[in-house]
Amino acid sequence: MRRVVSLVPSLTEAVAVSAPGLLVGVTDWCTHPEDLGGAVRIGGTKNPDVRAIVELRPDLVIANEEENRAPDLAALRAAGLEVLVTEIRDLPQALRELDLLLVGVLGLARPGWLVDAEVAWARVEPVGELTAFVPVWRKPWMVLGRDTFAGDLLARLGVRNVYAGHAERYPRIPLEELAGSGCDLVVLPDEPYRFTAEDGPEAFPGIRAALVSGRHLTWYGPSLVRAPRILAERLRSR
Repeated sequence: MRRVVSLVPSLTEAVAVSAPGLLVGVTDWCTHPEDLGGAVRIGGTKNPDVRAIVELRPDLVIANEEENRAPDLAALRAAGLEVLVTEIRDLPQALRELDLLLVGVLGLARPGWLVDAEVAWARVEPVGELTAFVPVWRKPWMVLGRDTFAGDLLARLGVRNVYAGHAERYPRIPLEELAGSGCDLVVLPDEPYRFTAEDGPEAFPGIRAALVSGRHLTWYGPSLVRAPRILAERLRSR
């Protein structure tokens, strides 16, 4: 493979760090690493410019079943492009999919950061036994439900998502229910909704709020190396 288009910020970082120069196209949301060379911006994860991608003549387009829309991926395949769609619902699956992409498909040597990520999470120490809910959107309030990568990371850190058994992966929950949940903690990431100290915690008086980096909670790539330490620090802070 010599020309790759990435439709997933996490995978953009994974490829760029492992093999600089392979990426010829990335989304507007691909922010890491800062230097992506001459990669062309091809729109968002949900609204990529299919024509622009085709014109880049990539050998491979990498996508994710949750972050990208099936019609866009079908259009790319109809144009004759090879599309690899990852599925990542927990940490072991993330590590397998990253290995498949980087080593199995792109033919790279197994990157050191991937080994370091495995070691870091194998050694992780839970911050305690905490119950929490994790909003990912506001107006309406939406939270992490079942079967999510972020929920799995939190569980490994000793934080039980009270909506992990919900029938939906990202259920809408009334604010009154969240505020009265009796949880120890509300975990507020800065993406996809950008929660801040001034926007989020005030909705849940009496519940300790942990503001965390969305990149360390939801991205699967080089950020996984430092994620256990950084998340643990935020979850412990008062």
